[in-house]
Amino acid sequence: MIAIKVPPLGESIVEATVSRWLKQEGDAVTAGETLVELETDKITVEVPALKAGVLTARSKAEGDIVAVDDVLGQLDEAGIAGGTAMASASADPPPVPKDPPGGPVPVPVMMSAPADPPPVPKDPPGGPMPVPVMMRSAPAARRTADEAGVDIASVPGTGRGGVISKTDVLNTIAAGSKPVPAAPSVPVAPSAPPRTGERETREKMTTRRKRIAENLLLAQHSTAHLTTFNEIDMSATTALRARLKDKVEKEHGVKLSFMPFFVKAASMALKAYPLVNSQIDGDSIIYKRYVNMGIAVASDAGLVVPNVKDADQKGMLAISRDIAHLAGKARSGKLAMDDLIGGTFTITNGGVFGSL
Repeated sequence: MIAIKVPPLGESIVEATVSRWLKQEGDAVTAGETLVELETDKITVEVPALKAGVLTARSKAEGDIVAVDDVLGQLDEAGIAGGTAMASASADPPPVPKDPPGGPVPVPVMMSAPADPPPVPKDPPGGPMPVPVMMRSAPAARRTADEAGVDIASVPGTGRGGVISKTDVLNTIAAGSKPVPAAPSVPVAPSAPPRTGERETREKMTTRRKRIAENLLLAQHSTAHLTTFNEIDMSATTALRARLKDKVEKEHGVKLSFMPFFVKAASMALKAYPLVNSQIDGDSIIYKRYVNMGIAVASDAGLVVPNVKDADQKGMLAISRDIAHLAGKARSGKLAMDDLIGGTFTITNGGVFGSL
């Protein structure tokens, strides 16, 4: 029996919430197949099966808070083979026939020639039948493709025998794969609708939302706040974007929004005034000679801030691609830990919510 444990969750993360079980008790699983998803305050962590077997127990339910090394369930490695062997052993063996009175009956000699062996099936015209794509792709790859609206058949597989992995799907998404039309979504009723006349309802926060709230409160108490407003003439930038956006999207597959202009301008300003890009550590000031620009993204799971690495060294097209890629990962819950750490400065676009 193999214990399914909570893996290391990343830098400074000690607990997570059981977000979703993908397998039921009694399900057979293959090695590497995702069993359960955990939600931390930063990313979603997939817990795979270390070996093939049968999921015999789920020790934690969806919504439970778990810590590193907590046992999530049990996997019986011998479940599949053992089940077949036990079934065979439990069946009663056929009775051994006894010899009739007078001794055993002689076995007649077979004079006829043995029957011809059955013909070996030949491949149909045009070659052997192709292996279905579902059999050449990992379950995590198919789920990621479905969530992103990507046709799994259009993803080139890099694994042995052309097997498509989750990484292959993510690389295809990053390269600008055209999504297949998604089926219209059916509105889902809330799990606990408020009763008529009820003045208050209570909903348990996820680990991610609790950490967001704690960090925002900590920022208010531990940082100096200054708010300043400056009006800027954006007419030249607006005219440049209007002139180039169609060409950029057609030739490079990137939508030219205002955010890359803001990132580039902020990066140049931080280079000119490095003190703004610095960090206080005890009695020292750490000057960052690079700019990892954090971009605040509002997702269904809460506010996250992935960062564009070395934004000061990138051009507008590269910044545009990075922003689109990170925003897509944030909204689909596929951000990696590296996407979230190392930021030196953060900007956000409140304009999408009607802010000035």
